[in-house]
Amino acid sequence: MFKALIVEKGEDGKTSAAIQEIGEDRLPEDGDVTVAVDYTTVNYKDGLCLTGAGGLVRNYPHVPGIDFAGTVESSDDERYKPGDKVVLTGWRVGEVWWGGYAQKARVKADWLVPLPNSLTGRQAMAIGTAGFTAMLSVMALEAHGVKPGGKPVLVTGAAGGVGSVATAILAKRGYDVAAVTGRPETADYLKDLGATEIVARDDIAEPSPKPLEKELWSGCVDAVGGSMLARVLTQIEYGGSVAAVGLAGGAKLPATVIPFLLRGVNLLGIDSVMRPYEDRIEAWTRLAQDLPLDKLEAMIVEKTLEDLPSLGPDILAGKVRGRVVASTA
Repeated sequence: MFKALIVEKGEDGKTSAAIQEIGEDRLPEDGDVTVAVDYTTVNYKDGLCLTGAGGLVRNYPHVPGIDFAGTVESSDDERYKPGDKVVLTGWRVGEVWWGGYAQKARVKADWLVPLPNSLTGRQAMAIGTAGFTAMLSVMALEAHGVKPGGKPVLVTGAAGGVGSVATAILAKRGYDVAAVTGRPETADYLKDLGATEIVARDDIAEPSPKPLEKELWSGCVDAVGGSMLARVLTQIEYGGSVAAVGLAGGAKLPATVIPFLLRGVNLLGIDSVMRPYEDRIEAWTRLAQDLPLDKLEAMIVEKTLEDLPSLGPDILAGKVRGRVVASTA
């Protein structure tokens, strides 16, 4: 028997989440690797799954948790053997497949990545999908010509999970980072991560009345979308790029095509869920090299499985700063 955080839906359509003791016979039958989960974390999607919002979970009862790090207990795949340290992010685990909010998980071997030797499972979950996505965003910007030494790189939603890691990575790589936040109390936190400039959310939240504004940024990691993304596009320098990773500010984009046509701006979509294995290995290798672990430690908020139900509404409301690391012990 082991502990699992199980979300159930009542006849009234309302969901509830609670820790239960269950057996391995409850785990998905068509997985080929069983992992003893050591750590997990909380992402925006986890908030949706914990609260029943967004329609991500189709079948109940359900175990959320789109990320986990742990140790292989048993494997029907020759790539993994008992004792191997592994990480999982994405592949709709925690959404349509039982996830990491439990002491054990059974998943497909194709979805796992070996834990880099220089990282612990705890550090891997401080990174999680958010940090993995941030690294993919930096890789995409650099592949499209964004380099240190030019105009600052803007990071929206900078105090959140993606934004925090993106800020730290960019700063370590020598970029000037302008961090956007709607919470003035996070300014010192963002400066400690390496931000050289703090931009108030209200200064950039509304669409511009002009199709183009002054060229302020060489690139942007955008976790907000909506009107803010539309405004940012008008401020990107000629040939610059925006990596779009989220929609906390809405899915609609009230923009014009002018920045693309007159400044050659690139809008780069970043998907971390179905990313191929080779890309995952490259991103985790880069994270182990480019993310300052002392800065990562400053982002960590320690929690347990029992704490996770209350964090669902909090992350949806933008109240979670940095990276939650939840131990399953």
